[in-house]
Amino acid sequence: MSSQDLPKPDFARNMRLIGHSDQGGRPDGVQLMVDKGFAYIGHMFSKGFSVVDVRNARDPKPVSYVAAPENTWNIHLQTADNLLLVINAKDMFAASEFQDEKEYYKGALGKKVGTADAVKPRVRDWTAGMAIYDISRAGDPRRIGFFSVEGGGVHRIWYTGGRWAYVSALLDGFSDYIFMVVDMADPSSPREAGRYWLPGMNLAAGETPSWEPTRRNGLHHAIVHGDTAYGAWRDAGLVIMDVTDRTKPGLVAHKNWSPPFGGGTHNCLPLPDRNLLIVLDEAVMDNQEDGLKLIWVMDIRDPSNPVTVSTFPTPDEANYKYKGGHFGPHNLYENRPGSFVSSDLIFTTYQNAGIRVFDIKNQYQPVEVAAFVPPKPKSLVDTRPGRPQVIQSCDIFVDASGLVYANDYNGGLYILEYTK
Repeated sequence: MSSQDLPKPDFARNMRLIGHSDQGGRPDGVQLMVDKGFAYIGHMFSKGFSVVDVRNARDPKPVSYVAAPENTWNIHLQTADNLLLVINAKDMFAASEFQDEKEYYKGALGKKVGTADAVKPRVRDWTAGMAIYDISRAGDPRRIGFFSVEGGGVHRIWYTGGRWAYVSALLDGFSDYIFMVVDMADPSSPREAGRYWLPGMNLAAGETPSWEPTRRNGLHHAIVHGDTAYGAWRDAGLVIMDVTDRTKPGLVAHKNWSPPFGGGTHNCLPLPDRNLLIVLDEAVMDNQEDGLKLIWVMDIRDPSNPVTVSTFPTPDEANYKYKGGHFGPHNLYENRPGSFVSSDLIFTTYQNAGIRVFDIKNQYQPVEVAAFVPPKPKSLVDTRPGRPQVIQSCDIFVDASGLVYANDYNGGLYILEYTK
């Protein structure tokens, strides 16, 4: 694709678009990983996942697509050690109960899906668990194993190689997603090693939630460094866990700032060399109906007492609140080993405000140093009624050379250079 054919951004500062792909006619994307020159992209509405050859970043080429099982989504995935791990869960946004997006983000998800209370849950018509693929032949996934769960399925994974994977799982009898450790010693036959949940989530065991029934107190996912897991627990905030014994994760600290803030905690990125934690709250409703969402900088010198020291500035060069769709943070680039790793530069997606880069050399005063806002998508892949035709930048990955890859619910894959 020539530079003349590339989409023209609505706004750009210190970032330059060098490549774009519609991902083989499936331009919707959620999580993406780049491994050995190939981008692996989970789809929200096109089902399944795609592989795009990005070895020439200026001319990305779709090379394969793997369909999801019926009524199942594969929106999140991880790559490491020549393995690709892909979530399998109920396709929530195709379900009638979640056509109004607000319903997905309010209340106990397990009750809405029908897995939380029943002694014998209703017959499931989706696949639940985590699929394992061999990608030693880069760009050519070959399924070799499956980790099955009883319930709604797995939502997101943290895996950087080796024996342990960490997942959020919606299990029968639980109100929402909990933390689970998966033993990957034999990738063809993964096994559960341990689990942790907040007291009140295990409804089948007679536990009673202490929070309001309108809240989503469930784990989005955890990032693990060493023997510590940093869990983003949506409306329950930050949950730090000790995983020294992978069979018995235990609580180190639980800190929640919702209320008064709006909840939706989505990423908790440790910066171990600086004893900092970057915590992102996801904007989940249109026109900031859920309030202003922020990215927080926390001091974790004492992991049992994380202390907030600053917040990232909010983009303000346009009236994003009323642009349509979601305005606010969605994802952080999570310093994947073997790719770009920095404790000073933080790369994020801001949904209708595109892609943002922040400098936190001074942790008490983060500064935005770059931005790229893609144009509105040509059309909507999103099948839900009444969705606005605006960009909703979703996930972001930065490779070892510093190239930035970002996608959208409808707009395809953007490959960018950070030019500052």
